[in-house]
Amino acid sequence: MIRAALPADAARLAEFAARTFEETFAHGTPPDDLRVFLAKTYNEAQQAKEIADPRVVTLLCEVDGELAAFAQLKLESDPSRIELGRLYVDRTQHGRGIAQAMMQRCLDEARTRGATTIWLGVWEHNERAKAFYRKHGFVATGEQVFIVGSDVQTDQVMERPVAL
Repeated sequence: MIRAALPADAARLAEFAARTFEETFAHGTPPDDLRVFLAKTYNEAQQAKEIADPRVVTLLCEVDGELAAFAQLKLESDPSRIELGRLYVDRTQHGRGIAQAMMQRCLDEARTRGATTIWLGVWEHNERAKAFYRKHGFVATGEQVFIVGSDVQTDQVMERPVAL
């Protein structure tokens, strides 16, 4: 089941988001930088703030009452564009179609909000994610800096029309 996050979800979203981010990126990020980033980005208060922010759409997918995935869309000042800021699936749920369902829900949400373009940044070394996004019609359009603690990394910027 995919649903919008509620304020009461902040604590378990913070734990889930920190864990899935660490599982995905720990091998390519210095441990001290990762700890700083996780403490700042995925604490309960920050997640509660993001859930309450009307410019952020946080979606949760639950399987048997447990979080299996989450995504966040970020509305921009240009209403024709929307950012897919986060999309993480628990490793135990890989290969079950959850990422595809989350992507479809994000596209539906973007369409509902009037966006015509959806874009994202993906770590340049995350080949699995880049392949997933290409499979869903995203194309590389540039690069951007992404900072984890004090570690400066490069994200590939990808985008696609909301309606293909």
